[in-house]
Amino acid sequence: MAGDEHGLAVGATSDAALKHFDQAVDDLLNFRPEVAAESRSVLAEDPDWPMGNVLAAYLAVLATEPDDTRRERRRFAAFRTRVDERALPPRERAHVAAAQVLLNGDLLGAGRLLAQIVAEHPRDALALAAGHQIDFLTGDARMLRDRIGGALSAWHEDEDRHYGHILGMYAFGLEEAGHYDRSEETGLRAVELNPRDVWAIHAVAHTYEMQGRFGDGVRLLDERRDDWATGTFFNVHTWWHYALYALEAGATGRALEIYDAVLHGPDTSESALELVDASALLWRMYLDGHDQTARWRALADAWAAKTAEPFSAFNDAHAVMAYVGAGRIADAEALIRSRETYAEWERPAVTNHAMTVRVGLPVCRALVAYGRGDHERVVELLHPIRHRVHEFGGSHAQRDAVQKTLLESALRAGRLDLARLLISERTSVRPSSPFNWLKHADLARRLGDAGLAASSTARATELVREAALPFPRPR
Repeated sequence: MAGDEHGLAVGATSDAALKHFDQAVDDLLNFRPEVAAESRSVLAEDPDWPMGNVLAAYLAVLATEPDDTRRERRRFAAFRTRVDERALPPRERAHVAAAQVLLNGDLLGAGRLLAQIVAEHPRDALALAAGHQIDFLTGDARMLRDRIGGALSAWHEDEDRHYGHILGMYAFGLEEAGHYDRSEETGLRAVELNPRDVWAIHAVAHTYEMQGRFGDGVRLLDERRDDWATGTFFNVHTWWHYALYALEAGATGRALEIYDAVLHGPDTSESALELVDASALLWRMYLDGHDQTARWRALADAWAAKTAEPFSAFNDAHAVMAYVGAGRIADAEALIRSRETYAEWERPAVTNHAMTVRVGLPVCRALVAYGRGDHERVVELLHPIRHRVHEFGGSHAQRDAVQKTLLESALRAGRLDLARLLISERTSVRPSSPFNWLKHADLARRLGDAGLAASSTARATELVREAALPFPRPR
């Protein structure tokens, strides 16, 4: 029986198919767009090899594009009619089951099945990578950490070229679970082993974001720009992190340069993942009172093609941001009504259904309320769910847009006790964040404490000055 690059036995297939599969996994771990072509090459060489088919299924769903998933369901169903699954090797049979559950919309179930595969086969790089992305899409910080941590001892730096990539995934899990020092150490070691490991670079960027270390974040990304800025399908998201650092430093113009050049301009792909980044950046500016109506209108037009059916509550919220920012409240409300109808369905095995009911709809309604200036309603909707927003997926950094919306509405609604609590939480965790000190100043002004407002504003200014950021133009 043949084996893949990581020593795992595979069922009968051609040498050519196996070679393309190993290359596809390498591309996936490096976030190279070539993974799609390599995946097609696996199927061209052996249309009925299970591992080639499950790879295609994982790629389709994890891109969060409804049309891709719909096509893949049909293709995967045809594959299953052609094979005797009882005769498959147990690991491949388990992958087929996990891929089918994922295609059915049960992300949590697929994550559990992949965890079982990894428990028995900790060197299954595809199971680790797919499971890691599912944990990200479901906002499961514990599994982002432990799925990789539990397999790590089976990988060896001196033997495995992908050891660093496993470390990079672990670094992201550590960050999402709040182990910032360990995450930084692990992520930087992963980057040392593989300088172009964009996921590891991104993990360290998250660690700096969550600590308010925007100066360190900019320096990291500037120093390693040749490693992350091109050649992957993840460079746009990393530019988004760079833009967040710029906003933290008050460099709105720099953030808009990045938006126009990379996030949503004439040459962008308009994939759902990239539209999320675009909405998330503009919404932070919207909260600060910046008028970006023209950019919002173009972005809302792009989202219109992505929201015809319920597929991702997380994406829905970012589409609503675009509609509200563009002044298209009617479109936002139409999307919400569509999801309210969807919420009435009985879909216990569809993860997005629970995400929509528990988090997606309250967030979308709150975003519309914010656009209408009904800040009491925003607080009413977001305050009860603020500790479970993770349930609709994404990272802490991404979901901070929701937390910032709650904070801004608490201030504007005069809910100053709540605003004080939220600001204290933020400043205690991220004392080097200028944003947090500026909100502290805003609160002080509303309380009539001019001296505290002045000192808090001065602290924000000092933090920006100490960072001494150059902000070169994006290439």
